[in-house]
Amino acid sequence: MTSVKDAVNKYATGLQHIGIPTKDMQATTDFYTKLGFDLKGQFMNGDVTVKFFEFKGLVLETWEEENVNPQAGAINHLSLDTPDADALFAALQGSDLNFVNTEVQHLPFWEKGIKFFNILGPNHETIEFCEIVK
Repeated sequence: MTSVKDAVNKYATGLQHIGIPTKDMQATTDFYTKLGFDLKGQFMNGDVTVKFFEFKGLVLETWEEENVNPQAGAINHLSLDTPDADALFAALQGSDLNFVNTEVQHLPFWEKGIKFFNILGPNHETIEFCEIVK
């Protein structure tokens, strides 16, 4: 069996985005665009607006929700980019990782959608492995 480190090194290519929930999308949009971030994408996830902002390769995903942590540590997830979410998911099966998802998930973001799955770190931080379908 391939080690977790070897599978991640083989299938993940780097940081894709950091997810930050917000109670006020307009204030979040105003803040990050004032800092120089560009709005790169806006999508609907059900009735929730999701926006992606980019600054020199750093991508933030934001969405509105009621239960936002107003303290330091409010980041929701760290997303690692992968060109093949299905292959990475399969390669990690049988490991001792704490999987949130039992299968690769799909959302209609970007032109052809995304595939992703999540695991939990030792502090219950969410690590997402995400493929933007090409």
